[in-house]
Amino acid sequence: MPLPQPEILTSLVSRLFRVEEVTWGDPQKTFIVRYRGALLSDDSAAAYDQLADALRPYAITPLFRTEDGRQAIVLIPGVSHPPTGRISINIALFILTLLSVLFVGAMSSYSGELPPDAWGQVKTLLLHLWVGWPFAISLLGILLAHEFGHYFAGRYHKTAVSLPYFIPFPFGLLGTMGAFINMKERPRNKRTLLDIGITGPLAGLAVAIPVLILGLALSKTDTIENTSYTRQAGVADVCPNHALVGQEYTCPDDNLLEGNSILYLGLKFLTKGRLLPAPARYNLSPLLYWLRYFFTGQPIPLGGVDVMLHPVAWAGWAGILVTFLNLIPAGQLDGGHVLYALFGTRVRKALPIILILLLGLGLFWSGWWLWAAIIFFLGRAHAEPLDQITQLDPPRKWLAVLVLLIFFLVLTPVPFTVF
Repeated sequence: MPLPQPEILTSLVSRLFRVEEVTWGDPQKTFIVRYRGALLSDDSAAAYDQLADALRPYAITPLFRTEDGRQAIVLIPGVSHPPTGRISINIALFILTLLSVLFVGAMSSYSGELPPDAWGQVKTLLLHLWVGWPFAISLLGILLAHEFGHYFAGRYHKTAVSLPYFIPFPFGLLGTMGAFINMKERPRNKRTLLDIGITGPLAGLAVAIPVLILGLALSKTDTIENTSYTRQAGVADVCPNHALVGQEYTCPDDNLLEGNSILYLGLKFLTKGRLLPAPARYNLSPLLYWLRYFFTGQPIPLGGVDVMLHPVAWAGWAGILVTFLNLIPAGQLDGGHVLYALFGTRVRKALPIILILLLGLGLFWSGWWLWAAIIFFLGRAHAEPLDQITQLDPPRKWLAVLVLLIFFLVLTPVPFTVF
């Protein structure tokens, strides 16, 4: 479509913008025209919608910017036509993830005899997938709430987003590597970006907390010990050992303790009446012990007491961890959207600090080094809104601050400790 006459564009812009300076560009490379001046109305969000609607028939998209302390409107060629996508892919991935999570749930819930060989064990669990339903329903309920929180917020703001893509991972701890939605076009303004970014974690947490409370109520407390095995003649050992037939032996790195957040510690205290895992004895003052254990996962409280997680509690804990990981304030993560909505392009200054903190935490859980690498390469890009003049209104600012507070409540410095 040929571009309209310059007078037409200037006339449309002048209806809502006091034009003080005009710069014509090259539409084949960067922009058609840049207007500097000031909006005639304080309602910049409504002004953007009005101008975008007026320019859509000409296949032109407006950008609202602030440049050198002045407001600017930049017109660029083209309008967004997001692809619809194939829902069959979403459905297929969800079914595979459901089976994968059922399989992992069956591993923790099946109470019958298992064959000694790996294939025999897999076959038995596949035949008893149904026993994994408490874990599967709990975890997928949390993930569905999280992703559809994003999805419905996007639909509410008329921003094209995909349906959730689930990622099956049958031989992992959870049976899935989570899910994501694809934002198919740039958000209209920071308010839209914030709403889409926070509804996922808030919706997921609204399901994860009651699931975790229920799961903790179903869980028992017991002594933390290394898992022991009995040496048997003619049966393969679980790990190399010097035990004789009939003697017990243990394997290094064969046990796992889940990490703690302030929220998780609080819910364990609410349901069990004590901070868990409780050591057999405190070699330091309780405050110093918990500060060290919270941030390092050390020392392993062998001989102490902890909650032995029911599959529902395991799913609820995973939901808290997923919320924390998504709220890391970087790049395209939900926390990155929140931080960008609050501070705009200034958030780029926070990236080195986040990377240093992750590298430091990697001394106690090496998985943070992988996260640091991912964020280093992918965390620099933000979902920059089309309208950067419109700022958050006061209720949304308070909501963004609340989400940042939630981030510290679900912060899990050491997600897993093996011993």
